[in-house]
Amino acid sequence: MTNQSIVILGTLIGAVGSIFYLIETVKGGVKPNRVSFILWSLPPLISTYANIKSGGGIESLMTFSVGFFPLVIFLATFFNKKSVWKLTGFDFVCGVLSLLGFFLWQITQEAYLAITFSIISDFLAGIPTIVKTYKHPETELAWPWLMPVFGEILILLTLKNITFLNSGFMIYVALFNTLIFLLAHYKIGKRR
Repeated sequence: MTNQSIVILGTLIGAVGSIFYLIETVKGGVKPNRVSFILWSLPPLISTYANIKSGGGIESLMTFSVGFFPLVIFLATFFNKKSVWKLTGFDFVCGVLSLLGFFLWQITQEAYLAITFSIISDFLAGIPTIVKTYKHPETELAWPWLMPVFGEILILLTLKNITFLNSGFMIYVALFNTLIFLLAHYKIGKRR
């Protein structure tokens, strides 16, 4: 299999999890945090742009999909009232801080800083989902969070050299998704 085929396969593996999560969102089986999901669409798309602008290749496809699917899931939360997680002031504070990371990238226009601020922005957007999953793991479906991790590992294995520009965002997303999977699957917050 060529590297391009592996990147496409890795992206499709991640997409499978996202598609099932999307279906569960529409059915009301999961309750995505809207602040997290809308803001999760921005940093990967920024990172994709920065990667391509700096000479990145097809590995950008996975990063793009990591931004595209949260946007679609965010939109899906408007189709079923049961799929909505009640937002708090904490969610909005994290959202504002996340947007600050986005605007810092706009000011710098430098690829390394763009990816750094994208990771910071994405993580800040994800804090409400970490807290929600820790306290209420029943609002998440664990296994779809793990699917992109397998896809990203496949893609990372195709790279001749791993650099911050070509894989920093992917590695971050793999670690973040693993955390959400562990919180949802093992119900760590419910054990205390």
